[in-house]
Amino acid sequence: MFFRAWLSQLSRAVSRPVGRSTPLIRGCLARRLALSSQKRTPDLSSFVSRTNTCGELGSSHLGQEVTLCGWIQYRRQNIFVVLRDFHGLVQVIIPEDESSASVKKILCEAPLESVVKVSGTVISRPPGQENPKMPTGEIEIKVKTAELLNACKKLPFEMKDFVKKTEALRLQYRYLDLRSSQMQYNLRLRSEVVMKMREYLCNLHGFVDIETPTLFKRTPGGAKEFLVPSREPGKFYSLPQSPQQFKQLLMVGGLDRYFQVARCYRDEGSKPDRQPEFTQIDIEMSFVDQMGIQSLIEGLLHYSWPNDKEPVVIPFPSMTFAEALSSYGTDKPDTRFGMKIVDVSSVFRKTDIRFFQDTLSKPQGTVKAICVREGVKYLKRKDIDSIKQFAADQFNQQILPIFLKANKNWNSPVAKLIKEDQSLELIRLMEIQEEDIVLLTAGEHKKACSLLGKLRLQCADLLETKGVVLRDPAQFSFLWVVDFPLFLPKEESPTELESAHHPFTAPHPSDIHLLYTEPEKVRSQHYDLVLNGSEIGGGSIRIHDAQLQQYILETLLKEDVKLLSHLLQALDYGAPPHGGIALGLDRLMCLITGAPSIRDVIAFPKSFRGRDLMSSAPDSVPREELKPYHIQVSWPTVTETEMDSLNQSHQQKC
Repeated sequence: MFFRAWLSQLSRAVSRPVGRSTPLIRGCLARRLALSSQKRTPDLSSFVSRTNTCGELGSSHLGQEVTLCGWIQYRRQNIFVVLRDFHGLVQVIIPEDESSASVKKILCEAPLESVVKVSGTVISRPPGQENPKMPTGEIEIKVKTAELLNACKKLPFEMKDFVKKTEALRLQYRYLDLRSSQMQYNLRLRSEVVMKMREYLCNLHGFVDIETPTLFKRTPGGAKEFLVPSREPGKFYSLPQSPQQFKQLLMVGGLDRYFQVARCYRDEGSKPDRQPEFTQIDIEMSFVDQMGIQSLIEGLLHYSWPNDKEPVVIPFPSMTFAEALSSYGTDKPDTRFGMKIVDVSSVFRKTDIRFFQDTLSKPQGTVKAICVREGVKYLKRKDIDSIKQFAADQFNQQILPIFLKANKNWNSPVAKLIKEDQSLELIRLMEIQEEDIVLLTAGEHKKACSLLGKLRLQCADLLETKGVVLRDPAQFSFLWVVDFPLFLPKEESPTELESAHHPFTAPHPSDIHLLYTEPEKVRSQHYDLVLNGSEIGGGSIRIHDAQLQQYILETLLKEDVKLLSHLLQALDYGAPPHGGIALGLDRLMCLITGAPSIRDVIAFPKSFRGRDLMSSAPDSVPREELKPYHIQVSWPTVTETEMDSLNQSHQQKC
């Protein structure tokens, strides 16, 4: 019955004149925009026993009888109690009469952080006793009745924002840490942003929210995956790194606008600011090109951006991968400050410096430099020594610091070999001022750029410790990076290729002919979205031709195509051109809120080493529970003393 009705509607829609479709769509979109602009105030006290939240009360509520529920945050003189809930604070005053003895007993004897329900009247604070630092500072609640809902035991740490707690302690008692105002703000803002994203995608642009499986099979290439045992001997599920294959299959299935707030999993071990399970806004569209995806994401972020932050300016600037590497030494540049890398090879073509001569005689040899503005004023000799040591240790490269000031005697001896005409040309090329420091290096293009890219950030860190503001945390500098290489040489075997991102990325149309002759030179239709030096999203136009996909997998990447036979088969059954993107929600929210770690925008994150310190997961499993999965564990044999030592070491590292 439902199917026939749906088919009838589809037939009527298809039979409409093509010329009328555009006005209808525009009119519908305008109506939706008008409706979405009518903001509704949520009822925060519906369905529960309170009448109001603590943080919403003000002078407009004077004389009203209210019922509040919350935690006792502070108490003084056995008269005043500060009550807290997620919405804010309010002061409760206990009348000093005999009829209020039972109320006083409850509120004054209950430990701090106990949960209570109070009822009373909203009254003005006496003149001169208002608290301008509290949104509810003009009023207080003259309590009539009180009920202790749950007493609180002694806490492992004080529930005050200014009290410093180690991250390990915060994660161990995460349910208490969530009560902090910062965690409340972060998680509630995250919810608001996701809700606006859903509204933009589904209500305004007709996307379909579809859940994809968590249990899947191993995928060639990419990050390492978590394995899940099955009851079939020797067979395992794999937790997906992303819904990549599923969303492409949805395009084949005609669901041409898909999105999902997707949970993803990567077994990446101990990596800073990474989580083994994370969330991404996953999007795929049919009949779209790179510009279409970028416009969609710019509109999505502009629409869902928090009102209390600096507004997003669209369209975002764009830069090729080659430009990003040459100017910033990285594919995720922080464009909030300058200090760009400059190629000064032309200045030193006829140099007497042997180091430069040897480098420039090689095919990829270059001389690069960055200019640290007012570096002489802020950087000390130990800072320069630290920079030079970093270059030597991490890149096996030499750094030459150049100063214009003659009284700086800690210059590199080699730098004194720079001729006067070369100095003048360097000053002109890099616009050097008297207080500036120039850091020079020579080497293979990519290596020299990567080194200076790292030093650029290191110098920014050093300058900011001296009070120089280079990277304003309130500024949001978005950037598209495009035209990545399709393949990279494998680190362990440089003559073999691997996908720069994943094997389903389509080659750049201008470079397809190179696939069969010089595949290492092929650019991809991949694009990354960078915000303040962090990659917050990445996507591509996909390969929708089965023969091309098989050639790349089998011939160029030497992958077992049997693992992807289902996808190759699907592409042969009329797959439309399609592309998509995934935004890392955790990292995006971390940058929006200014949190020091992505763990501060996730309700129950794992520790740096991937452990849940609250529940002690992962945990061991009894042998009998492993039998149905045909798994045997080789248990390490250690002495009791060694085990105690390992446990102590593990607790310290977590």
